[in-house]
Amino acid sequence: MATRAAHKRLTREYQNIQANPPPYIVAHPSESNILEWHYILTGAPNTPYEGGQYWGSLVFPPDYPFAPPAIRMHTPSGRFQPSTRLCLSISDFHPKSFNPAWSVSTILIGLMSFMNSEEMTAGSTGGTPAERKWYAARSRWWNSTGGGSASKPVPGVHASARGVGNIKAGDGGIKFRAEWPDEDRENWAWIKQHRIDPATGQMLPDAEGENINCSPETKALRRILGGSTTGVGAVVQGGQAARNAGQGWVGRNKMWLVAGCLVVYFMIARILGEDDGVS
Repeated sequence: MATRAAHKRLTREYQNIQANPPPYIVAHPSESNILEWHYILTGAPNTPYEGGQYWGSLVFPPDYPFAPPAIRMHTPSGRFQPSTRLCLSISDFHPKSFNPAWSVSTILIGLMSFMNSEEMTAGSTGGTPAERKWYAARSRWWNSTGGGSASKPVPGVHASARGVGNIKAGDGGIKFRAEWPDEDRENWAWIKQHRIDPATGQMLPDAEGENINCSPETKALRRILGGSTTGVGAVVQGGQAARNAGQGWVGRNKMWLVAGCLVVYFMIARILGEDDGVS
C-alpha cells in the first residue's frame, strides 16, 4: 500500500502527464492500485520501432519517490525481453542512483532513450533493425490478441486481468484490454483494415473481387509481414522469422557454406597428398 506521500506524489504526476504528455508516451495508474502504472511508447519516426505500440508497466514501491520502480515492457520489441524487469539506472536495480526529483515522465523518457540506443543490460536483447521493424509491425496485433490467442486460448495459460507479471503470449489480450480499452478498439479496427489474421498476425490474401487496400502503411506491412508461423508460435518462433528477415542469403546459409568449404578443403588436401605420393 502506498504511503500518503507516495499517493499524493503519484496523483500529482498523473495530472501532470495528462496535461503535458511527453512525445510518443502515454501512461496512467491502474484503477485498483496507484503504485501500478501502465504506459505505451509509440515508436518514434526514423527508428526501427517506428509506428510500433510498446506497452509496459511500472511498479512503484510504497515509499516512492525515495526508491525507483520496477520497469517492464510486455510487448515483444526485439530490444527487451518481454515482461522482464529491466536493469536501468532509473529502475529498482539501482535504488541508490535514483533521484527523488525524477518523475514518471522522466523515467519513461529515459526508458525510450535507452530503447533507441544499443547499450546492453539485464533484460535487454540484441537485434537487427529488420527484426525490430518486424516486431513493430506486429505490436498492435500482439497487444490486442495476446499473441494470437484472443479467440483460441493456449492450454496451460490462464487468462488473467490481474498481476503485472502474468502478461504473456496466450492470455487473449485480456490485461491490455482492461488497461487500454480505447487503444484496444483502435487496434481491432487496424487489424480489420489491414486484413491481419487475428490468429497468426500475418496479412490475409486479398480475395478475388475485393477492394484492395493500397495505402502506404498497408504496402509497408506487406513488405514486412509474412511467413507460415501461426498463433502463439508466431511469438515463440517469430524471433527466427525476424532474424531471417534481417539476414541476407549468406547469413541464412552460413552453416552450409562452412560445411561446403570444409569438404572442398579436405578434397583438395587429399588430391595434393596423392600427387605427393606419386611423385
